[in-house]
Amino acid sequence: MELEELKELMGLLKDSDVTELQIEKDGVKVKIKREKFYGHLEMPPTVSTDKREIKAAEPDEEADLEGRLFTVTSPIVGTFYRTASPDTEAFVEVGSRVKKGQVLCIIEAMKLMNEIESEIEGVVVRILVENSNPVEYGEPLFLIEPV
Repeated sequence: MELEELKELMGLLKDSDVTELQIEKDGVKVKIKREKFYGHLEMPPTVSTDKREIKAAEPDEEADLEGRLFTVTSPIVGTFYRTASPDTEAFVEVGSRVKKGQVLCIIEAMKLMNEIESEIEGVVVRILVENSNPVEYGEPLFLIEPV
């Protein structure tokens, strides 16, 4: 199988939904596999149903507030926990004043509990992830209004 033929096959895969192709020609086996990538899709942030976490704001007030907020993002892939254990209170709630270095949540990754600390002093405006939900690297977790 020639290099040009391989390039052509790879081009066909790129423009199709096929993610794996295996061909045998003249005693040569070729297996081409690609992972599906949905970079063009954006997932909306998880919305909390906890009434304590819902804050109503006027549209103009909301837009003004968004520009001032600091977003705490996940530094790792794992499971988001608001509490240290099921029978303890959450590290922070909406409206909680936090100090720099204060623990906001825990992200469990590969059986390791990673404490996520606030990078700034401020007030928690929103908690964007439900307890026990999976999070991705860079996913927004909290919105904090700096003080």
